Amino acid sequence: MKFPLADWIDSHPGCRYNLAKSGMAGSVDHPIPGPRAIRTADPARLRRELAAIVGVAPDRLFLTHGATEANAWVMHYLADRARPRTAVCRVRLPEYPPLFDGPRTAGFRVATDRRPADLAIVSLPRNPEGVDWTDDKLTSWSTGARHLLIDETFREFGHLRSRADLDRRGVWTTGSFTKFYGGDDLRVGYVTTPEEERDGFDRFAGLFSDDIPPTSLAGALLTLEHRARFHQRVDRVMRASRGALARAFPHGPEPVGPVWFDRLPGHDTRAIAQRLLRRSVLVCPGAYFGDPTGIRLCLTRRTFRTDLAAYLGGRPGAAATGAADRTARRDRGASGRARAGRA
Repeated sequence: MKFPLADWIDSHPGCRYNLAKSGMAGSVDHPIPGPRAIRTADPARLRRELAAIVGVAPDRLFLTHGATEANAWVMHYLADRARPRTAVCRVRLPEYPPLFDGPRTAGFRVATDRRPADLAIVSLPRNPEGVDWTDDKLTSWSTGARHLLIDETFREFGHLRSRADLDRRGVWTTGSFTKFYGGDDLRVGYVTTPEEERDGFDRFAGLFSDDIPPTSLAGALLTLEHRARFHQRVDRVMRASRGALARAFPHGPEPVGPVWFDRLPGHDTRAIAQRLLRRSVLVCPGAYFGDPTGIRLCLTRRTFRTDLAAYLGGRPGAAATGAADRTARRDRGASGRARAGRA
């Protein structure tokens, strides 16, 4: 049992058209380290390499077992700092569920307005919307919050710089190998701290952190060696997916991240998602993200064009056309002929 969004995705593994997975696992493969690389894997080296990419000193970067753990550490650290007062956390909906349910579990009172806050949390690029914010918008939105935590899990999909260098105090960032690199089995993430919180967070993390397994360290280091190749492969998939999305929704914003939020105001998106399941189409209704007016679509599969056509065939409104169904049938036929040729 995981959190509700993850349970929803994992409980429908057999869907033919999967628009629910936001990572590249299955679309790109990361290299497998050999025995020598595993024996010599050095966490200090991984910290240095990740710190150079993000643009901070290595002693401000801490390794974790993923971005979810990294975010949780920051939430609990800052909630503990505020006690005995109940800390306030600012979020902007729609948002990735652990970024508003997590603070509640850590002891924050979550607010969606501009009241003074101990912490403001945001995913950039946004999950589920796929858009990025300018530095000015990010600074304006987080004004009045003592700390700002930015989940940058989708950052590399847009070739974006890390906001760890944002010109304000109290900036934390987190990242992971899970999404862009498809490294679900690596279980490696990280958190960067503000300069003024480095020593305090070092003591806090030392109480709870375990060492990253050598196989995971070696896999992450080898993946970074092939970083340029990953960008080429991921860019090819994203270009094709964004092109298909733009043709289906020519007036919608082009996503920077690997997700897009299809807004359907006035519709019951949970009911739509259930109806789509009967067509073997898996999507994520917006209620999981705190906004029931939309449906999250993920662009990460090489079959996105076919998956999107199947979605459009069951979507209410003008986009649900017979042409979408014909495209899906044509693509399925082409896939079947290709498989027959290989056989």
